[in-house]
Amino acid sequence: MAEAFILEFKGVSADKYGAVTSILGLDPVTGAGAWPQGLLSHTGAGGDGDQLVVFEVWDSQAAQEAFMQSRLGPALGQAGLPEPARVQWLSVLGNYAR
Repeated sequence: MAEAFILEFKGVSADKYGAVTSILGLDPVTGAGAWPQGLLSHTGAGGDGDQLVVFEVWDSQAAQEAFMQSRLGPALGQAGLPEPARVQWLSVLGNYAR
């Protein structure tokens, strides 16, 4: 069963999201780039000017952890993001996208 992953950052503006995706060589608008194995969907959202939330669905926690260790963690550090205010895993009960 797929797993949902939430990362929430406080005090982080949308430009930091763009910096991280650029470092990773990913384009979340067009889908271009070398997206990690096991990632089923990705959404980045901002709110109140200083909040960034990333919501992803993975085929396993192990796949996300491998991506975090190899690429995402270093990219977050390079872009200067603080430690996330929230890190949470949820079991996916249903998933619909058009």
